[in-house]
Amino acid sequence: MLTRSSNHTLTEQLAERFAERIRSRLLPAGARLPSVRECARQQGVSPYTVVAAYDQLQAQGLVEARSQRGFYVRDFVQNGAVALEGQASSAIQSVANVTLRTATGTAPLASGSRINATALIRGMFHQASTYPQPGAGVFPSEWLESGFMAAAVRKVTGSRALQEGSLQYGDPMGDPGLRQVLARRLTGLDIPARPAQVMTTVGATHALDIVSRTLLRPGDPVMVEEPGWSVEFARLDALGMRILPVPRRADGPDLAVMARYCEAHAPKLFVSVSVFHNPTGYCLSPGSAHQVLQLAQRHNFHVVEDDTYSHIAPAHATRLSVLDGLRRTIYVSGFAKILAPNWRVGYLAAPEELVERLLDTKLLSTLTTPSILEKALALCIDQGQLRRHAERMRLRLAQARSRSVQLALEAGCTFAAEPAGMFGWVETGVDTDMLAQRMLDEGYLLAPGALFHATRQPCTLMRINFATTQDAAFWRTFQRVVAQSR
Repeated sequence: MLTRSSNHTLTEQLAERFAERIRSRLLPAGARLPSVRECARQQGVSPYTVVAAYDQLQAQGLVEARSQRGFYVRDFVQNGAVALEGQASSAIQSVANVTLRTATGTAPLASGSRINATALIRGMFHQASTYPQPGAGVFPSEWLESGFMAAAVRKVTGSRALQEGSLQYGDPMGDPGLRQVLARRLTGLDIPARPAQVMTTVGATHALDIVSRTLLRPGDPVMVEEPGWSVEFARLDALGMRILPVPRRADGPDLAVMARYCEAHAPKLFVSVSVFHNPTGYCLSPGSAHQVLQLAQRHNFHVVEDDTYSHIAPAHATRLSVLDGLRRTIYVSGFAKILAPNWRVGYLAAPEELVERLLDTKLLSTLTTPSILEKALALCIDQGQLRRHAERMRLRLAQARSRSVQLALEAGCTFAAEPAGMFGWVETGVDTDMLAQRMLDEGYLLAPGALFHATRQPCTLMRINFATTQDAAFWRTFQRVVAQSR
């Protein structure tokens, strides 16, 4: 809270509050600061204090004033690095905010239409408070705690394997034992993958990157579901691809939009989350999956199926890779969500004719992956420990989802999609970009809906993590702040 007894003036305190959020990217490029009058009311200070604070931010190069529109966080990619810590300048990484190409060309979008790929990721490392964070993209650490992972590492490293594995590079494709275990797991899902078709990666995001760098060239059009994972939009754009957003519906992607894209742009790739889509929780229907694969065959594009949430999903859920048999599909998954985020073990399964090309790309990026952790993971899977852990997680998540949905409804929210999986797609009735700023003052990091769209536009939706929104105190604060925002 701002305090008059501080050694710093109210203006300095307010300016530093916004500056810190801009530096940590909790306020992304293009975000609009509250109006002078609204900020003064929220913070209990005079309009003069707010104007002076905004002037300080502008002098530091952190915000810009737009005539008749207010103050906006500057786009550091377009404007270059600025001094973020007073006289101690630090370079701004250009990957954080990217300018998307339009679906019909390569012209940049209008100013303000930005996505911030790292806003939520940075929030994982920059906790707004000790409260459970509604916008988090991961399970709470206490949910993931187990004794079997440490035991597996001890067993793997208790022999000469540690020395042998540390003093030489591992198999470029990944630990052979883990690949065999993963191939059996995929066969259990009815995905026909041999160990030779499975390659380990540094997390699922690395797998997606390997596929993109192998199959695409700058300027190639790529279809991506919208709303969708903002990192995927940003990552593809950073590679110079043309983003073709495909509206995601309850049964799958908008097939009419996909067909028009295919006729007009001949896309090379379609990126899809078939099961427990992020952020909506939708699952693909068999009919929609069949038509997607027909389009892929007819128009000669590949489909990347991101099955990140496979461990909490029903085994019978419709997957494109099952229907296609890994002919035009490339299956991607990992273990960060369910087991060990810091192990960074992911994998992909691909058509045989693509494996060598994908391996070449992996060699150029990471050479190999850490075989010690891969051996430990193989042990956890082979002995059934991961399966039992996942069963406990699914039960715990179902209980959390039930409670979170009840609290959200009592707080006046509705769900834009039937609650399922890890995330809820919640209608709030207010601009969630502005709501997110207000909730940061209360110690809560939200995931506003604009983050999940290719073009950042005002949105009244937000994504909640069911595991971190069971606290009635959060929803009471949410109700109060929403009432003040109307």
